[in-house]
Amino acid sequence: MLFSHSEGSKGYNYSAILVHIDFHGPAYHEMQAEFIELVSSTGMQIVTILSGKRQSPHPKYFIGRGKVDEIRAWVDAEQADLVIFNHDLSPAQERNLEQFLQCRVLDRTELILDIFSQRARSHEGKLQVELAQLQHLSTRLVRGWSHLERQKGGIGLRGPGETQLETDRRLIGNRIRQLRKRLERVRKQRDQGRRSRHKAQVPTVSLVGYTNVGKSTLFNRLTASRVLVDDRLFATLDPTLRRLRLAMVQPLILADTVGFIRHLPHELVEAFRSTLEETRDAALLLHVVDASSEERGSLIAQVNKVLQTIGAEEIPQLEVYNKIDQVEGCQPRLERDASGRVHRVWLSATSGEGLELLRQALAEYFPVKRPVDLPQGIHAYQ
Repeated sequence: MLFSHSEGSKGYNYSAILVHIDFHGPAYHEMQAEFIELVSSTGMQIVTILSGKRQSPHPKYFIGRGKVDEIRAWVDAEQADLVIFNHDLSPAQERNLEQFLQCRVLDRTELILDIFSQRARSHEGKLQVELAQLQHLSTRLVRGWSHLERQKGGIGLRGPGETQLETDRRLIGNRIRQLRKRLERVRKQRDQGRRSRHKAQVPTVSLVGYTNVGKSTLFNRLTASRVLVDDRLFATLDPTLRRLRLAMVQPLILADTVGFIRHLPHELVEAFRSTLEETRDAALLLHVVDASSEERGSLIAQVNKVLQTIGAEEIPQLEVYNKIDQVEGCQPRLERDASGRVHRVWLSATSGEGLELLRQALAEYFPVKRPVDLPQGIHAYQ
């Protein structure tokens, strides 16, 4: 991990140069804005953001030599600690850039992994993040440090002739296997909890959405809980389940899970698969959307793309347009589809406007059937 947890809580005393290249793909400006928000959420000082256009990545430096020289000038002038790319770099490109720039270089995946390592609080969350970091590191052991290229030798070290690189790979491989075994045990415990809820016929409603759209604020409003609410990306990593009791609604379990972003690293999707199973097994998804965002259509598509990745695309969705208090003239309301079923609710989790409409929509989805005893301890299940 690049930074310590104590630094994450106080803000980093690091300065960073950001690099975002336009390869003529869609949503260039939205990607850049999200990149800045990702770095800002760590507390790092952003020196500048350098941009440019290319048809394809340069095989050696990812960017052209002229742009590399420009970055080096900024690093020297500002004594920057880091250069962060909003792109995935190959191990060789990262090594070449570090050798030329003489400072640490991070790509987008490494930045997100580090943010996740700061945010994880539960035992399961920490295991998931460590697994994702090691899986990523296992592809990056050719960082150019000389000790990785030397053969073991000398007094007391002669024998099998295993290189340091091979030793590192073996140790990382062993640790990955250990983490997978531990996460498998946690997954079985989660499965037991889900089976208990299914046996008691208690449906689960899962909050999903882009990161920082107010899911945790809405969760606290509906369940009278005190889940961490923070205006930064990935404030919630560990899934939280609470019982939801509403008038004229059968008992429900509400699940709050990690928010999504564009191009969520594959390693994280894999590592958090057991956590995301709470979403895949839900009876209804409350897809929370930032009503004040100009790119909300694009963000909805990104969330649905992740849901498809984890096999949750067929689960019914109720769109919850949050933050109407930030949209001038926007009023709380219900919207129905052609069949008369509620498919969208406009509200503000912060002010409480429209919450009764959401409760009404849930009452229509889950009318009272019969008294149900919830599994013991479900209010604290995580």
